[in-house]
Amino acid sequence: MQIFLVGVGCMLEKIVVITGPTAAGKTGLGVRLAQQFGGEVVSADSMQVYRGLNVGTAKPSALEMDGVPHHMIDVAEPGEAYSVARYVAEARDCADDILRRGKLPILVGGTGLYIDSLLAGRDFAAKSEEGDERAAECRPYRDALAERYEREGAETLWRELQEVDPETAERLHPNDKKRVLRALEVYQLTGQTMTAHNAATRRVPPRYEAVKIALTARERGDLYRRVDKRVDAMLDAGLYAEVADLLQSGLPPACTAMQAIGYKEMARAVAGEISLEEAAALIKQESRRYAKRQLSWLRRDETVRWIEWDGEPDFAEAVRVSTEFCRDAGIMDR
Repeated sequence: MQIFLVGVGCMLEKIVVITGPTAAGKTGLGVRLAQQFGGEVVSADSMQVYRGLNVGTAKPSALEMDGVPHHMIDVAEPGEAYSVARYVAEARDCADDILRRGKLPILVGGTGLYIDSLLAGRDFAAKSEEGDERAAECRPYRDALAERYEREGAETLWRELQEVDPETAERLHPNDKKRVLRALEVYQLTGQTMTAHNAATRRVPPRYEAVKIALTARERGDLYRRVDKRVDAMLDAGLYAEVADLLQSGLPPACTAMQAIGYKEMARAVAGEISLEEAAALIKQESRRYAKRQLSWLRRDETVRWIEWDGEPDFAEAVRVSTEFCRDAGIMDR
């Protein structure tokens, strides 16, 4: 099933997005809609990309997948610094392959930046911390700039940025090493200022036409209770042992994967800095805060269609409403 929408000067392929805050029931709805429309799931979770991070990321089990193919899970080693640029490149390939095979990509997850960047067709000037060929080409530029920053000082490179890109320099403090170097790197690589590069990126036409469906609770307290319940389930499923094993394998506590909610708090418990009870309380607190941030991100998008449940998710009703949304957008049952 390949679906097209006539856009302004282009033909956009349609995909479905199931998003929402943590513990809202995204996985369950995504699987059911994939079964309804003959689709496959593409994960949009910035931590489920890591192998070995299973319990604390609520990675779906084979039982939960219920025979539906899932993509963009376990695609990186836990010691890697996985970037949004890499996600866009790899998830785009997955979605395009699903479409070529006549099926419907269903993007499921709560990492808003990943979802928005993929849908927008956003391309990124390669960063030197990325592990692909483009990044390797950029590394000498970044290394040389970093060496100059240390040798000549922050003020010197900031003034150099001020000469070529005064608008960006005005927004940055000279001691903001990462952003100053990145702006200079973009200028050296593209001949454009960071401002011009970002503006050009925004002008890129979207890659997909998305039916965006967000699932959440009508009452915030119901969502938070589900968040707490999920954390308790993670503890029962062996989150402590999972984190201990990752650290025992030599994974640095400061790496990106170990900064995920649930892992950084439990790492402190493994190290004996806090008790298991204190770690659990912190995980619940940070998870609730994250859910609130996710909701704030999503509420800004007027194209999102919301499904709000009372008490617990009603998946039968969610599938019915989602199916109506999809049919209205031209996506028909198989």
